[in-house]
Amino acid sequence: MIKVEAIVRPSQLEAVKTALIDVGVDGMTISDVRGHGRQKGHTEVYRGREYTVDLLPKNKIELVLRDDQVEEAVNAILKAAATGKIGDGKIFLSKVDDAIRIRNQERGVAAL
Repeated sequence: MIKVEAIVRPSQLEAVKTALIDVGVDGMTISDVRGHGRQKGHTEVYRGREYTVDLLPKNKIELVLRDDQVEEAVNAILKAAATGKIGDGKIFLSKVDDAIRIRNQERGVAAL
């Protein structure tokens, strides 16, 4: 099993969700997050004062998938989230040793 964590622009979230559902991904967790990388934020003026916004809003999508689903899901995220501009996001992959469904204590891939 592999955990896929994707950080994407809020404007791309619906396209990414739809793309994942289209490739057969059943469940995902989505969180509102803030951060910055190479984008470094920007400055804004509010009531005549300039201030720096260095933590930009993003969405984090977390999935735990069978090994055979990972490449298709990653390709779907890449295709749906890419705008070609700085700040499109990142995808992180990590190995998951076990998963347990709390309701009936199923383990491993059956718990997904």
